[in-house]
Amino acid sequence: MELAARRWFDSHTYLATDFTLPELLERKREQNLSISVVIPARNEEATVAEVVSRISDALVEPGLVDELVVIDSDSTDATAALAAKAGAQVYAAGAIETGLKSLPGKGEALWRSLFVTRGDIVAFIDADLTEWGAHFITGLLGPMLRDRKVSLVKGFYDRLFSSADGGHSPQGGRVTELVARPLINLHWPILSGVVQPLAGEWAMRRSLAETLPFPVGYGVEFATLTDTVWRHGLGAVAQVDLGQRGHSHQNVHDLGVMATEILATATRRLNRGRPPASVGYTHAWTDLYQYDRSVEGFWRARDVPIAERPPAITVQAYPFADSAPA
Repeated sequence: MELAARRWFDSHTYLATDFTLPELLERKREQNLSISVVIPARNEEATVAEVVSRISDALVEPGLVDELVVIDSDSTDATAALAAKAGAQVYAAGAIETGLKSLPGKGEALWRSLFVTRGDIVAFIDADLTEWGAHFITGLLGPMLRDRKVSLVKGFYDRLFSSADGGHSPQGGRVTELVARPLINLHWPILSGVVQPLAGEWAMRRSLAETLPFPVGYGVEFATLTDTVWRHGLGAVAQVDLGQRGHSHQNVHDLGVMATEILATATRRLNRGRPPASVGYTHAWTDLYQYDRSVEGFWRARDVPIAERPPAITVQAYPFADSAPA
């Protein structure tokens, strides 16, 4: 690990247990901040209600979290109804008014969440969690509430597997270790101290989020990390050890789609040396050909979303567009 990354790791890596609810409530009050938690979800009826209710009971009731929002991405099950019943404000991603036609993808849901939330800090957490705690949220908020120079906080954790021996791994997932980490070490070595760059649990200040382009798919975590450092330096980023995390796991063909999205996101930045200057519908999709003996001809084409959304602050429908810098 290069020296700058080592120094950053030592000074900007925290434990979730470093932060207590009373401390965070006091810091939030002193700084007059509001906080939103956003849960992107698609067909997560088995877990979304528990995720919502646990955050509501532990953090909304005491007043740390002001908005608890689920962005439902075209679920065909009871995700939306169960999330609402558990206490979340639920928005259908495609129904959020942005002036742009809705596209599928996790990054699309996160980008659209900026149009319906008001928090000065926005924390994102996945809907498929099975082993976790409310300390995920307090841990992600802690560095920003303590240090006003920090604008992006990444979580990391041991990943639990559904194995008979209850095994776990301190590494990231397969796409992290085989795609994202090699890319970072080759082209962004200053970020080599980030333990899990693709972690689905992260938080950022709205003042940062609204100025960044958002890939519509799974490239969103990679893009926001690299773009933040390009714009504001490594000191704007912190990471928090959240302990352990259990969640559902995807098959290797689905992970291939995810990997392609991340490679496309990285390539766009490598070609320019910076975040893309303009984004839109051009080249919104590409094909990934995968070989599978279960289908006729042994191969199939998968649609891979590679479009990016423009910074929200530049979109006329964005509620805070008038605050854009001159």
